[in-house]
Amino acid sequence: MAERTLRDLRTAYGNTLVRLMEQDKRIVALDADLCRSTMTIFAEQKVPDRYIEMGIAEQNMLATAAGLALEGKIPFVNSFAVFISGRAYDQIRQAVSIAALNVKIVGSSCGLSDFGDGATHQSVEDVSLMRSIPNMTVISPCDALDVEQALPLIVEHQGPVYMRVNRGDVPVLSEGLPPLDMKGVRRVRDGRDAVVFATGSMLVRAIDAADALEKEGISVRVVSVTTLKPLAADLIRAETKGMRGAVTAEEHSVIGGLGCAVAGALRLTPLPLEFVGIRDRFGISGQNHAELMELYGLTVAAVMRAVRTALLSEPEARLAAAAAS
Repeated sequence: MAERTLRDLRTAYGNTLVRLMEQDKRIVALDADLCRSTMTIFAEQKVPDRYIEMGIAEQNMLATAAGLALEGKIPFVNSFAVFISGRAYDQIRQAVSIAALNVKIVGSSCGLSDFGDGATHQSVEDVSLMRSIPNMTVISPCDALDVEQALPLIVEHQGPVYMRVNRGDVPVLSEGLPPLDMKGVRRVRDGRDAVVFATGSMLVRAIDAADALEKEGISVRVVSVTTLKPLAADLIRAETKGMRGAVTAEEHSVIGGLGCAVAGALRLTPLPLEFVGIRDRFGISGQNHAELMELYGLTVAAVMRAVRTALLSEPEARLAAAAAS
């Protein structure tokens, strides 16, 4: 396997945000006392007249962003994913989304990637919360290039957007793919037996699982899903044609995330579908991100098991295999 380039999504976000702020005077960055982690410190340093440090006050930050949007600005509000989706949920719903205001919400250190701080800082339910809010678009980049391509699209999009960003270095996987658009569904690897729909940090694990299964004679298509809402259901269904099974993979709860979105798109088809995700649990502290991914079953081996289960033809056998995993 060729060595992969690693890049930090947060740094890609901070640098791209600054570039866009320099190009578009409407863009304003707001942060809740975490600018050195969300990387809006770059905006503070390079575009200080349009950077607002709100302190540890996520609710006030969203209310302020709503006011800025009403005045024609494009506010980007920033905090850890767990805080911005949870503490400020009421303001996101009431002040931003009901009026479909042009506020961009960026949740950093998503999933289990803030490995050292435990359940209070790990967002395993943020996608579910944001997907359930009417008028909200939800973006989950797979790598730094995805972030860099998504941000201009988010600026152009009229209305509220939530984007989740992993902490730490992530392999660059989207190089060479067609340019990202707001539909956000791109085939990364072709296959003929099963398809894996992966988002965020799980894309690399889906690719590695497909490579390993190829040695077993199982051909797996891998599809990157960057836009989780609105899900491009037509593209999802098109990627399942000719397949005998499908799998979703996400660093998020299996409740309300990519798996549920894909299941909705495929609800009128008989295709077996398996979920790889967090099973209705909060996070815990760990020594590193990889340790927690292993503990919660977000691994290459888990994707491989899910593919094999989806390909079992007898429903009883599938259920038994799923229970065993």
